[in-house]
Formats: sequence, C-alpha cells, structure tokens
Amino acid sequence: MFAQALLTWYDYHQRDLPWRGEKDPYKVWVSEIILQQTRVQQGWDYYHRFIETFPDVRSLAEADEQEVLRVWQGLGYYSRARHIHHAAKQIMSDFGGIFPARYEDIRTLKGVGDYTAAAIAAFAFGLPHPAVDGNMLRVFSRYFGIREDIALPKTRREITARATREMKGTDPAKFNQAMMDFGATQCTPANPDCSVCPLQKSCYAHQHDLTDMLPVKIQKIKKRQRYFRLTMYLAHNKTILEKRVGNDIWRNMYQFPLQEFPTPPEQGEHYVATIHETLTHQQLQADLYVVPCRRLPKLQEHQIFVSLDQLSQYPMPKIMTIFLKEHLQITLT
Repeated sequence: MFAQALLTWYDYHQRDLPWRGEKDPYKVWVSEIILQQTRVQQGWDYYHRFIETFPDVRSLAEADEQEVLRVWQGLGYYSRARHIHHAAKQIMSDFGGIFPARYEDIRTLKGVGDYTAAAIAAFAFGLPHPAVDGNMLRVFSRYFGIREDIALPKTRREITARATREMKGTDPAKFNQAMMDFGATQCTPANPDCSVCPLQKSCYAHQHDLTDMLPVKIQKIKKRQRYFRLTMYLAHNKTILEKRVGNDIWRNMYQFPLQEFPTPPEQGEHYVATIHETLTHQQLQADLYVVPCRRLPKLQEHQIFVSLDQLSQYPMPKIMTIFLKEHLQITLT
C-alpha cells in the first residue's frame, strides 16, 4: 500500500535532477558526497568541475591533496574533500582500483556513512538498501506514527527496518528517489499539503492531527561561537599566506595570518569587512583587515610570500574567497 502509492506519486511528480539515472558508482559517490551539505543547483557546477578534473578513482587517488582542496574550494565542509581523496586511495589499495559493489565494503570507505553507502548501493548496483535521510525519517515518522526521537540510533534502526520491508519487491533506486522527492516536495518539514497527499487516508499523523508534532527531534546543540581577525599584509603586489595545520577547521588550507579572540574584538585601523560563516557545529565571525606596508613582515612558521596573481594556486576556505572576490575584486578560479 505505502510503496505502491509512493511510486505512483513519483511517476507523476519526480524532480528533474541532473544526476538521476547515473549508474557509475564513482559518479554516484561524488554526487552524494557533494550533496551532503550543498544545494542541488550549487552542487551541480562543482560536480562537473570535479569529474572533469578527476574523471575516475585512479586520477583522484593520485592527485595531490592541495589540488583536491582547490577544486573543492567554495563548497565548504572541506573534510568531505579530504575524506573522498583518502577513500579513493582506499579503493586503489584495498579493492584493486575497482569501486566496491557490496554495501558492507562501501561502508568502510572514509567519509561514507550509512546513508551514502545505501545510496551508492541502490543507485549504482540496484541493491535493496534504503537511503535513510531526513526526508525518509520524517515521512516514516508521520506515516507510521513513530514518536521516538529520530536522532536516536534505536529510532533510525527501526525506520531502516521498516523501509527495508516496504522496499521489498520494488526497484531500490526508484524507491529511494521517490522517498527523497516525496519528503522534499510533498511531506515537507513545515506546512505539508496533506489535502493532496496520496497517503493521507492511512497516514497516522494526518489521521491524529499530529503532522506538526512529528517527527520528534531533540533540541539542536548550541553552536560554538568563534571570532577571527584575518590580516592581509600587502606590499608590492605580494602578500602572506599561512597554512592551517592540526585538526581544526580548514586543515591544510591557506589563509591570511589569523588571530582568534574569545569575544568579538573591536574593529581598528585598516578594517575592511566582517564575514560570517555557519558550520555544522560552529558559527564563525571573521574581521578582515588590509594593511599596506613598504615591506612584508618576517615570515612565521607555516607562512609563505605569495604574489596576488598566484593566489588561485592555493586552496582557501570560503571566508577567504568571499573576501577576495567581494572586497578586493580578486576571483580565484
């Protein structure tokens, strides 16, 4: 009943997404990693650029990490780029350069969780694994009246088991795509149009007037606030970049010399702009300064002199690219 109604709805209402129908596991993998934290429209351009630069697993595995980060530049969440690079090397060393075709093997790849492994297994190999994302959690919670917190592993396991049963006898790729589209356009987080929903007569939430109450979600964790000052020293068309090291954000990327403060610092001479960026668990505020000088300061550890026309050779976080483009009219390509 559920699956039949869902798939019939999908036949008439499916979205026209650029990578629909793709069977190449490498391309499915890249698209799923990009879409983890990126809107479809923005992700499509980056997907094309990534595939053009690294057309297969081998080319990605053999690439330098800085080149991977540079191609990823602008997408944010750079751990995704490092993980996909590491995973490509895993495929070369552990699977002979052939993308693994079993869910359990796909799941061992760096940066690949349950959802991504299921999506690759279903879309590329036709395996019956439900890709349990926010859309599926919401739809199943409402339809089946699941009142447990969807952030709990127990609840996710229950929904995964239900989805596996509902998927039985269907095309796994089509079922997963239908779930994604149904959750994204019909059974939306807020104000779903239940009056035209094909599942309304058997939907627990609709029948019990609980649509606004389901799914149950715990309160979001408060984001850590961080305050940066980035200083661009400028002399004779040259500046200073420093490489991020350690396990903090932006690892192995380049930035202008940075100071971090426990509270928002006062803005002083040479201040140009403030840029905000929201990460999964952090809220960043960066004050940008441009300091003209006759001679650049002495280099500190992990710092280098760079000509302005060479900035595009270095992978930089989003805050840096926004600052250069919007306030200095320097576009990194």
